[in-house]
Amino acid sequence: MLSILIPTYNYDCSRLVSDLQRQAERMGIGYEIIVADDASPSEDCKERNRVINDLPHCRLIELPANLGRARIRNRLADEARHDWLLFMDADAEVVSDTFVADYLKHTDADVVCGGLCHADTLPSPEVSLRYAYEKRADRKRAARYRRRKPYEQFITFCFMVRAALFHTIRFDEAITEYGHEDTLFGIELARRQVTILHIDNPMRQGGIETNEEFLDKTRAALRNLAAMEATMEGHSALLRLYTLLDRVGLSGCVARCFVRREQGITRRLTGAKPRLLLFFIYKLGYYCSLKRR
Repeated sequence: MLSILIPTYNYDCSRLVSDLQRQAERMGIGYEIIVADDASPSEDCKERNRVINDLPHCRLIELPANLGRARIRNRLADEARHDWLLFMDADAEVVSDTFVADYLKHTDADVVCGGLCHADTLPSPEVSLRYAYEKRADRKRAARYRRRKPYEQFITFCFMVRAALFHTIRFDEAITEYGHEDTLFGIELARRQVTILHIDNPMRQGGIETNEEFLDKTRAALRNLAAMEATMEGHSALLRLYTLLDRVGLSGCVARCFVRREQGITRRLTGAKPRLLLFFIYKLGYYCSLKRR
């Protein structure tokens, strides 16, 4: 009935698998949990995840070479045997004793998104930028908000999809860096008029990156956005603003100002108390500078 699919890279997800396995076992359903390690360099992390192979209906695949975010998810789907695929990130944490059951209540939809949430307290000053960004987004992550724009609110952090449907779409393997693979998948769901249901069944994101790591990921996502600009038109607020600035001849000015001040902005964003407005200015400036190169 259900294949739970988890890609991982340098992350111990053995606790996550154990929690999910107990829930599925208690339900008495046909299930499997497959974890794919995307050639993690940490031998210690891989060793910790190998206990997954000792759990009933669970297995760990260790890949010899890194496939990237899109290809590894497609590979997991190819390994799956059941009619429903439940994808989730390795740093997800189960917060409900009925998490698996609550997804399987909604097999009348083609795609089901449960949402995500974050801890109520800042884990560490080193992760303050990503934490502040996500906590602000959490305000509009209840299902009632996501249902207003169901395709735009699709995320890959945790979602369930019919296996047969997934194999007609799959993740775009041209995407090798972080960012926007969920947007492209949502665009394709909308194009096909696939039924997508948003419910309140979140997982908590446990692996929050440091400020420096989050800025690295942000730059990667913006490079992806620039490469896919034609496809992403109308689906990105940042892209809409850049287009407006470029139309009135201001994108070059923004790019030049950003290049002069990038180091100072970066220092402030990687400090203990980064401001989200400054983070938005950073993203806009970086994108303008990309387009001017």
